[in-house]
Amino acid sequence: MRRKIVAGNWKMNNTLEEGIELAGQINDLVENTEINDVDVVIGTPFIHLTEVNKVVGEKIGVAAQNCADEKSGAYTGEISASMIKSTGSKYVILGHSERRTYYGETNEILVKKVNLTLENGLAPIFCIGEVLEERQAEKHFEVVKSQIAEGLFHLSAEEFGKVVLAYEPVWAIGTGVTASSDQAQEMHAFIRKTLVEQYGEEVANNTSILYGGSCKPSNAKELFENADVDGGLIGGASLKAEDFMGIITAF
Repeated sequence: MRRKIVAGNWKMNNTLEEGIELAGQINDLVENTEINDVDVVIGTPFIHLTEVNKVVGEKIGVAAQNCADEKSGAYTGEISASMIKSTGSKYVILGHSERRTYYGETNEILVKKVNLTLENGLAPIFCIGEVLEERQAEKHFEVVKSQIAEGLFHLSAEEFGKVVLAYEPVWAIGTGVTASSDQAQEMHAFIRKTLVEQYGEEVANNTSILYGGSCKPSNAKELFENADVDGGLIGGASLKAEDFMGIITAF
């Protein structure tokens, strides 16, 4: 059975002290709540990784929000996958829509990042999704399939089995337009069908596909009831421990 996952993405928020406090609050709630087989992940800024790993217990995995596309060397300001691994972290968020949009990350760059992440024993949370213009032009399936194929289909079935996918309807984030539960299921089902075509049913059915479009405690249960939605990549709601916990317990 594929894993249910709720992953928080703090983005560029929280000082180190604030991050340690928030991680501690989340950890306390997770430790003291009966959770039905849900993997909990916290995606923190780089400077938080080591300290947050000290604060959380075994029930919570820590993720970096990005990594460099080189192993090491004269790349001022970059953080390598091996550095992330050394902090005790288990995941790396890759290809987030903000990285693609603001920092020009291409599928070619992401291939290198995916490879380095896997080489260091880390699990990529690989983000995919279309913008409003692509949705309006009815190119959303084409765009998402291309992102998956160009970024991940160089992997063997065994390697791909270590990847978590996260679908972000970029057009529904901060635009005033809302993605429905049915739209989320439709895209997740399409993604799984795409994986079946490449890797077969066993790999596809064991791949966790998270939803990353403004998931909140108020709509998490409806989203998670969909057959192909295996959890969420949570932005703003992950910055408040009780809100994040409300999403985790929605399963």
